[in-house]
Amino acid sequence: MWLANQTLGGDFFLLGIFSQISHPGLLCLLIFSIFLMAVTWNITLILLIHIDSSLHTPMYFFINQLSLIDLTYISVTVPKMLVNQLAKEKTISVLGCGTQMYFYLQLGGAEYCLLAAMAYDRYVAICHPLRYSVLMSQRVCLLLASGCWFVGSVDGFMLTPITMTFPFCRSHEIHHFFCEVPAVLKLSCSDTSLYKIFMYLCCVIMLLIPVTVISVSYYFIILTIHKMNSAEGRKKAFTTCSSHMTVVSLFYGAAIYNYMLPSSHHTPEKDMMVSFFYTIFTPVLNPIIYSFRNKDVTGALKKMLRMQKAPY
Repeated sequence: MWLANQTLGGDFFLLGIFSQISHPGLLCLLIFSIFLMAVTWNITLILLIHIDSSLHTPMYFFINQLSLIDLTYISVTVPKMLVNQLAKEKTISVLGCGTQMYFYLQLGGAEYCLLAAMAYDRYVAICHPLRYSVLMSQRVCLLLASGCWFVGSVDGFMLTPITMTFPFCRSHEIHHFFCEVPAVLKLSCSDTSLYKIFMYLCCVIMLLIPVTVISVSYYFIILTIHKMNSAEGRKKAFTTCSSHMTVVSLFYGAAIYNYMLPSSHHTPEKDMMVSFFYTIFTPVLNPIIYSFRNKDVTGALKKMLRMQKAPY
């Protein structure tokens, strides 16, 4: 069916965000700079966590997974957008659109679950510190991470083929800068109402379960912090948790807007701005929020830089 769509309708046209502004060249330069920062910071963080043994803990294992997701996330959408702008074309093949859609759904689903796993990790670390090494063993961490990637893959494999097999007999102009499901569905000439209900229910489940895990975890974390006698312990716990909650608010807020609000609240311009924020800005913000203001990470970075400068 994908090939049938490609044969019958040809390529899609990504109208993107550059047509919306008066200085597309400046925006292109800004996005390229953000892309370079996101790639550099996330790769640096991944290397630091692998190289420095002091960062071989469950918390940094999950941060490593988050950086890997962010690195892939921004690489799925931005390069194609920049190449199209520089080449003065807006096309993307049906196969390319489906591939982009799959990875976007897979990575998004994996991140929903990963943020819940990170909340559980903080719950165990703060509420059950003496049992932390048992409850968050290497095997448990690997199972949680594998589960997150599996759920994301199921999401991508389930929604992408259904979306791409709808007949696209209207204009092939996608009012977006990448192939996001709601934007592509608007091009279909068949009735998609039932599928939209199914997709809505999938999103509710994908969001509700992680949000429940995060909420319950933080409920017990707050109770435990309230009982702490040490002001330093309370400060450290709040600092760790505030970083996670900032990322959760940014990511889940954007997801709820895109997939759960009624269509009357949406316009192509608003949808692009929200997607721009969490597909391009979030991969840059996560390393800053989580790690580069963290003493362990900055210490590991300084140590690595000193090793490189040291004479042989």
